[in-house]
Amino acid sequence: MTKAIVGIIGGSGVYELEGLEDAREDVVASPWGEPSGPLRLGRFGSTEAVFLPRHGRGHRLMPSGINYRANIDAMKRVGVTDIISLSACGSFRRELYPGLFVLVDQFIDRTYRRANSFFGNGCVAHVSMAHPIAPLVQRRIAAAADAEKFAYRLGGTYVCIEGPQFSSLAESLAYQGGGVDVIGMTAATEAKVAREAEISYATIAMVTDFDCWHEQHDAVDVASVIKVLLDNAHRAEALVARLLREWPADHEPCPVGSDRALDNALMTTPAARDPELMKKLDAITARVLG
Repeated sequence: MTKAIVGIIGGSGVYELEGLEDAREDVVASPWGEPSGPLRLGRFGSTEAVFLPRHGRGHRLMPSGINYRANIDAMKRVGVTDIISLSACGSFRRELYPGLFVLVDQFIDRTYRRANSFFGNGCVAHVSMAHPIAPLVQRRIAAAADAEKFAYRLGGTYVCIEGPQFSSLAESLAYQGGGVDVIGMTAATEAKVAREAEISYATIAMVTDFDCWHEQHDAVDVASVIKVLLDNAHRAEALVARLLREWPADHEPCPVGSDRALDNALMTTPAARDPELMKKLDAITARVLG
């Protein structure tokens, strides 16, 4: 069995993690560039935890400017087995109101300006994203939300746009008509590279607004989002604390294979692999290549 180490990636409004015991900072070097900041390592009870604010402290990184690969690679290098992603989002459903947590299970990726894979020319790999969320991790989040009596919706589709602009009304209505539940700018990219790194991943999408489709609400703006973010952040911290204090000591094998995603995924023959790229992939491919 592999020891469980849980990574928490804080989204907009979540730049610190209250309750992290024996906390210390570690600047982890990654061959993929600079992560969003130092990792903050500690524990909740007996569960080891690693925290990283996605946008950096002070929210200095825009969604397209986040180095998703470096963030996930850094977590992989310190032994993270599971990731809880906290992500602010807009809602396309009247019943998914600001303040609600949505435990999404699907993504639609509409980004186009960011690196979203560790692999490329010199080492080609294709991992499955049919089921991007690790179901056991998601169930543990739901159980913790029940224990804390926090309202949530289990399941949903998250469309990830490039940003940084919010949607036009036409876009908002199109996504809504296409069956999308929530909208954000980060989680799909993060989920893809976490899957390639064989880290079980789940997102808590924290609703802050109704985007711009709702006839009884103003179009989304930063001021209205920040007001909801502050309340969401406090509840997210309480949820994470409850979740991690009850986390099992050993990593639970993922039923959809997120922790074995590279089995049969590498296409490039050993003789044709680029040595420089393989050096960068040392942490990502350690299980399958040794």
